[in-house]
Formats: sequence, structure tokens, C-alpha cells
Amino acid sequence: MKNLLLSAFGLAVLQPAIAQDSTQTKNPLTISGYVEAYYNHDFNRPDNNTVPGFLYNFNRANEVNLNLAFIKANYATDRVRANVALAAGTYMNANYSAEPGVLKNIYEANVGVKLSQKTNLWLDAGIMPSHIGFESAIGKDNWALSRSLLAENSPYFESGVKLGFTTKDDKLYLSAMYLNGWQRIQRVDGNSTPAFGTQITYKPTESVALNYSTFIGNDKPDSLKQMRYFHNVYGIFQLTQKFGLTAGVDFGFEKKPEGSSGSNTWYTPIIIARFTPTDKIHIGARGEYYADKNGVIISTGTPNGFKTFGYSLNFDYLPVDNVIWRVEARSLNSKDAIFTYDNSAKKQNYFLITSVALSF
Repeated sequence: MKNLLLSAFGLAVLQPAIAQDSTQTKNPLTISGYVEAYYNHDFNRPDNNTVPGFLYNFNRANEVNLNLAFIKANYATDRVRANVALAAGTYMNANYSAEPGVLKNIYEANVGVKLSQKTNLWLDAGIMPSHIGFESAIGKDNWALSRSLLAENSPYFESGVKLGFTTKDDKLYLSAMYLNGWQRIQRVDGNSTPAFGTQITYKPTESVALNYSTFIGNDKPDSLKQMRYFHNVYGIFQLTQKFGLTAGVDFGFEKKPEGSSGSNTWYTPIIIARFTPTDKIHIGARGEYYADKNGVIISTGTPNGFKTFGYSLNFDYLPVDNVIWRVEARSLNSKDAIFTYDNSAKKQNYFLITSVALSF
């Protein structure tokens, strides 16, 4: 639900009220921001101070750094809305490396118009949060400090046009998208193939959210056309006032290169539990598995490909409402020796991460 989480931090900036027939007019412009600094200790001590390449958040090791900082302007009226956010940090360096020039620093830039006065039907276009997954780049919105393997290796953002509809009771959301590609602002050179996405979110009660998202498209030049079909399914369940559970699975397949028949597949199940004994303390535990034998998303060059279990445990403390301090221990265990320690191949990698984030 990445696209549903990104507006969680804005505090309205109001101008002096103007009296109009005993009513007050709210300024449609809101300014908000987010800053998250971190230290990630990689016990394999990489020489280049960079964690394995399939991790894009907190990816600088054994140094204090900035994961993400942005300033965002939101404009919203009854029929029109727009968002512009400029950002910096190691997250931007890792995730936007394929984008040219100033596009590397555009976290979000989109405009939307409500197509009907009677129904909640919107048409949005531009650079938008991804419609895939339940984790976003904004750490405070996620139950774990680090992002899951599932989130890190599916789109965080997308560029295109989206038609979205929400029922009057807010229980059902439907959308369809025309996209430039798999986490792309600018289309791949030599690619003229459109990509498409869909999303269905159903909230039968206030404590349950169910989601199914898809992606269909080719993310390579036309000369290497390999259609990709991807499915993302998850549920978020607030079982009690203090205990919540998120469970999901990604499944995808991509056509093999020209001259070969069939498809390469990958999948990744995940479960996250969160316990909140007080409003200021959150405790999260995560178990996950990622299987990509043929290296569609994560290439290793090893006999079994990328087949990795992950476990993490995190502790969060909120000294004030808009600040969160987090500590997490994380373990990754692979079937093949895909990690490196002291010039030797290893099957395990361990991390100890801490971060502090401020939203305004």
C-alpha cells in the first residue's frame, strides 16, 4: 500500500482565515517534510562500505549517513490535487541511479483531477508512489526498520497515468494504470512497449485491509522483449489493540530470452508481527523468504540462484509524536555462498541497524 502511506506526515499550513458568509476557507497548500538518518553495521565488513546490491535502503555500511530526506508540497481542493517532493539521500542514489539528470531527485511529482462530482473517481498522472506492496520508502510508516526483500526488489515508485475509484463507504478501492515500466520514470532506451498495473484494496472492517496488485509489461528493449507478469497479495490485520499481523506473497514470471521456451519464475512470502505495549514503544518481528533461481530480479551466478531466508527483530521508541528512534537486528541466510567476508564466500550476512526519523 505504498501509494496510500506517503501522505501520513503532512501538517496543514494555514493562512489567516478570511470571513465569507460566516465560513472559513482553508488554504489548499500544505508543506511537509521527512528526514531519516541511520547507521548500518554490516558484520561482513565490505571493503566498499556498501551492503549487498539487492538492498536499497540503508545501503551504506559502517558509517553514519542519510537514507532519505524530502520536502513536499501538496495542493488539494475538491476537484484538483497535486504533489511535488524533492529528495536526497542514499535511498535516492540507489533507487534512481538509472534516471537522468534532475530526475534523480524527484521523489514525487503528479497532478490529479476528479472526473465526477457524484463519485470518487480520479485521474492522476506523473511520478507517483508504487501501487505494489505494503512498505514505502518512508521508514516511520513501516513496521520494521529495514525494508523486506519483497519491498526492496519490487517498485517503490512509478511514472504514468492512473484511474482510481473509491466507494462512498471507503471500503473498496480500484485502480488501473498505464506505466513507463518497472520502477521507471524514463522508459528504457529502445523500448516502445507500454506497461500496465492494477490494484484492488478491500477493507471489510477498520482492522482488516486486503490488497491485490499486478504489473504486466516488458522492461527491456524491444529487441530483447521479455514480458513480465507480477502479482502482489497481502493482508494487514490488527488482531487486538496492541497486536497486528501482516502477511503477503509476491509471485512473478518473465518470458525466457528469445530462442528459449517457457518462463523464469520467482516468489517471496513474508510475515511481520508488531506488538505495541504503549503508544511510545513498538516491537516488530519479521520472517521472509525470496526464491529467484534464474536471476530475474536478483542475479547471483550461483547454481541455486538467490534463495534466501531472512529474519529480523526491531525495537522502536517515539519520544515525541513526530520523532522515531529504531534499532534492528537482521539476518540473511542463503542456500548458496553469495555473501563475502574477508575475501571468502559466505552463506550468511548479519546487520545491526539504528535510525532516527523526523517528520513535519
